[in-house]
Amino acid sequence: MFESKGRTNIKDKLQRYKKFVSFLSDVMGDDAEIILHDVRDLEHSVIALSDTTLTDRKIGSPATNLILKKLKEGKKSHKTFVTNYEGKSKDGTVLRSSTYFIYDESDEIIGMLCININFRKMEEAIQYLGDFVGIDRPVDGDQEPHVEHLSPSIEDIAISSIKEIVSSVNVPSERMSQQEKLHVVHQLNNNGIFLLKGIVGTVAQELKTSEATIYRYLSKMKKNELKISFEAP
Repeated sequence: MFESKGRTNIKDKLQRYKKFVSFLSDVMGDDAEIILHDVRDLEHSVIALSDTTLTDRKIGSPATNLILKKLKEGKKSHKTFVTNYEGKSKDGTVLRSSTYFIYDESDEIIGMLCININFRKMEEAIQYLGDFVGIDRPVDGDQEPHVEHLSPSIEDIAISSIKEIVSSVNVPSERMSQQEKLHVVHQLNNNGIFLLKGIVGTVAQELKTSEATIYRYLSKMKKNELKISFEAP
């Protein structure tokens, strides 16, 4: 079977970035994880990674919540790269993360090159120096950075995103009103969670409702038939 010319060009383009993964891995050392994603297959997007793994992912692991959100946003808000945002591994380790977006000739995202750096040693060094000189680190209380959940499991990514949004509602799933559940589904949809295959069942389970209900919400959202009005406490 012959591949189309366009698909071959994309494959060749991403193949060149695999060598860049090895290069960055040697340059940045054991405290950095380098990952290359092919976003045409979100459930198995990792196609190359460094020898150092900070997030327990491997070849064939799924895309992260940030990648899903980026694809959902589309062209209007696209950037070349995003740097120095907070990532968090499954065990809670705080990482400093950066992502470079790879585009094809049609200006569509085909891949992402991600760098995750273990921030724990830096935090300890900053804390030590701060204590030594008696200066507290400034905190911008008005800025709420986006946290990327880094996990080898699609279910973990979805559940982390659901719990993050549910916590803003401040009501257990089994006690949520219809409007509160609509709010959660609306936010998850905006974040691109439903780009993942088979994820509706996971969302339904977490929200203690049926898959048919989730599909009905999504269908009406697509047709702009639902008015979402929710204000978190």
